[in-house]
Amino acid sequence: MAKKAGKQQGGRQQGGTPATVALTAAGTAFSVHAYEHDPASASYGEEAARALGVEPERVFKTLVADVDGELTVAVVPVAGQLDLKALAAAAGGKRASMADPAAAERTTGYVRGGISPLGQRRRLRTVLDSSASAYPTICVSAGRRGLEVELAPADLAALTNAVLAPIGRA
Repeated sequence: MAKKAGKQQGGRQQGGTPATVALTAAGTAFSVHAYEHDPASASYGEEAARALGVEPERVFKTLVADVDGELTVAVVPVAGQLDLKALAAAAGGKRASMADPAAAERTTGYVRGGISPLGQRRRLRTVLDSSASAYPTICVSAGRRGLEVELAPADLAALTNAVLAPIGRA
């Protein structure tokens, strides 16, 4: 069962994450959705969609890739996969591969399965799949497993300086 909280006010609340703190500081409207994370789950994003009762096309996963030697964040629907060639092109690079998980965790300050595009330790170039624009709100990780934030795709793009591009595939 998902818990829902309205717009966060006044800084870090109990259980707050750097992502929710960043959203609050920016004055961005968002909702927090918590669910009980199952450590045996094979896919963090699909687990979130099921637990929250949200269609997988509206729940986006945050992946960290290496584009020509630069760590880059890709935000794509959990219903599909990241197209590395499309990501490289959108980021102005030639070649992309998935980043080393330890490097992704160290750079973002989040653990795998809980990496948020918001509130990262070091801000990385971000590319948001253009399919996000089809929805009034989308869900992304709030910075830990079992916690999602729901916000407008335009707000996510603005807060992360994201490029919108078709980087997901079914």
